[in-house]
Amino acid sequence: MQKLIDTLKSFGIEIPEDKQADVKKALSEHYKNAKEVAKTLSKIEGERDNWKERAETAEETLKGFDGIDPANVKTELETWKQKAADAEKEFNAKIYDRDFSDALKAALDDVKFSSEAAKKAVMTEIKESGLKLKDGKILGLSDLIGQIKERDASAFVDEQSEKAKQQAARFTTPGTGRSTGGTGIMTKDDIMKIKDPSERQAAIAQNLNLFGKGE
Repeated sequence: MQKLIDTLKSFGIEIPEDKQADVKKALSEHYKNAKEVAKTLSKIEGERDNWKERAETAEETLKGFDGIDPANVKTELETWKQKAADAEKEFNAKIYDRDFSDALKAALDDVKFSSEAAKKAVMTEIKESGLKLKDGKILGLSDLIGQIKERDASAFVDEQSEKAKQQAARFTTPGTGRSTGGTGIMTKDDIMKIKDPSERQAAIAQNLNLFGKGE
């Protein structure tokens, strides 16, 4: 403040010594008020610039929607929703097909087919039949297999015939038509005592020499 008083003095304005203290005080208060005003103005200007920036950003954002039809936006949104639903449906279908195939393979483990090609054909028919999978089981599978056997028996192994062949092999010694079985030669009476019809018929077929004329 003294510098300001000296400057005034250089311009011919001299402040008496007894008044200099009052002048310094007044100038100090003025400077303080001016500083506060400048601070307030700076704050207001900052807020003004902030809102101005927000307004410009909003304006730029709105420009991005120029020419966009809200109806088209809604249609596009519905299209993407449908695509998402279709993708989920396709995924679930693949999981179902996998589980159905696993259940079918397990169910056919005990079924004897005449060939691998026959097995594949039957499996394809079953998959295309529309049978449903529930709790790991294929509903109606046994009935369908029974129908396929009636329609195309050649696709399956004749279990009765296989059993008869096995029994014949068990009762007969190759080349002799007789069985040793650890008990000696099988006689006609031994064969007729066989209770199982298929086993008895197999034994007769393999020992026809015992059932010739005159015996």
